[in-house]
Amino acid sequence: MRSPARWAAILGLTATSVCGPLIGAAAAASDAAPSSLYAPSSLVLTTGHGDNAVTATPERAVTLNCAPTASGTHPAAAQACAELRGVGGDFAALKPRADVWCTKLYDPVVVTVQGVWQGKRVSYERTFGNTCVKDALDSSVFAF
Repeated sequence: MRSPARWAAILGLTATSVCGPLIGAAAAASDAAPSSLYAPSSLVLTTGHGDNAVTATPERAVTLNCAPTASGTHPAAAQACAELRGVGGDFAALKPRADVWCTKLYDPVVVTVQGVWQGKRVSYERTFGNTCVKDALDSSVFAF
């Protein structure tokens, strides 16, 4: 008959030889796991008439995904993604063109952005004086 100490040693070595490679693979897989649960860049953009997003009725909404490739229902997804990358995802940095003149008629248009940009949560709202002012941006991000 074999001693209990010998059985314990055999079982320990067997467990180490069988489970050791699995533990190493699990550790390597955890290093390759994404640092965020969100998609790198996935946005929902809306536009509507009103003073703010709470009182405005959304008239149009599009999706914009910028990773791994530009996609979504935005009519110029690739161009919009490139412009957002150019300003580091800062929607407030989108500036109007200097060659556009708009009337001062106040008919507010509000745009909103909700989602994730490069792994960070985004919530943006901006009210333009009228549609002309919104369309005067030197960007295709809100041109939908």
